[in-house]
Amino acid sequence: MPRFACAAFLLALAAPAVPADEKLKGIACRSVHLGYPAREGAAFYNEMTIEKSAEGSYFMAAGWTKGYFGPQELANGKKLVIFSVWDPTTGDNPAKVDEDKRVKLRHKDDAVRVKRFGGEGTGGQSFFDYDWKLGETYRFLVTAKQEDAARTAYSGYFYLPEKKEWKHLVTFSTIVNGKLVMGYYSFVEDFRRNKISTTKERRASYGNGWAKLVTGDWVQLDSARFTADANPVLNIDAGAKDGRFFLATGGDTENKTTKLRETIPRAKEKVEAKPPADLPKIDDPLKK
Repeated sequence: MPRFACAAFLLALAAPAVPADEKLKGIACRSVHLGYPAREGAAFYNEMTIEKSAEGSYFMAAGWTKGYFGPQELANGKKLVIFSVWDPTTGDNPAKVDEDKRVKLRHKDDAVRVKRFGGEGTGGQSFFDYDWKLGETYRFLVTAKQEDAARTAYSGYFYLPEKKEWKHLVTFSTIVNGKLVMGYYSFVEDFRRNKISTTKERRASYGNGWAKLVTGDWVQLDSARFTADANPVLNIDAGAKDGRFFLATGGDTENKTTKLRETIPRAKEKVEAKPPADLPKIDDPLKK
């Protein structure tokens, strides 16, 4: 159910505070987000380490205004990686979206499943079954390329540490009127929402984040704004340590590091001077 956290994040950017919703209290862990300020770009690279998880968790590593990318643990414990892109339309019924306005599939790896989704907006969604591990650092790359004045193609690349290679999972095209990657962010969400899920902590750290601007320059994501959804509970936290940001929610978490809506400067120790040299080739986003 990542759209709930995405919507809350976008609302948090637009307003000084998200109105509290007492109905969420005691049902689910509060969704927590990190928003990275950077100009519109051709690519978004980020690394994430999941430190604590529970059934019904989504850890979004690389999100932007039109999609989200990250690992998920289902209610039955199965693990996978999701890359999704939204249609340009409103509504939750994918069957009601006109064919010419739907997300289009441009590439799919043989190991990836794709489908249309609804109930949280509509769009295209992909699933890569992958038994990710706690404590392992995973790498994510989102690229954008204009197809024409209306459509942009977004690609998701996931690095397989056991094979030491990048996998191009999928490319989805959607109507964004020439926009590329913007609104960079990450989040942690409890989508099981069965009351018991609130007692389990979810925690992840993020680091070595970069945005490649349209000019071709890479800029480091060296600060992040801490926001959350409308759930009023305060067993949440965020901060920076050893050059990495972290997010935590649920269980015995205490809000003792960063207050909501504060901007977190990333600690300068162990900060990389440039993006990794082994990234997949990123085409000029404006060249047809």
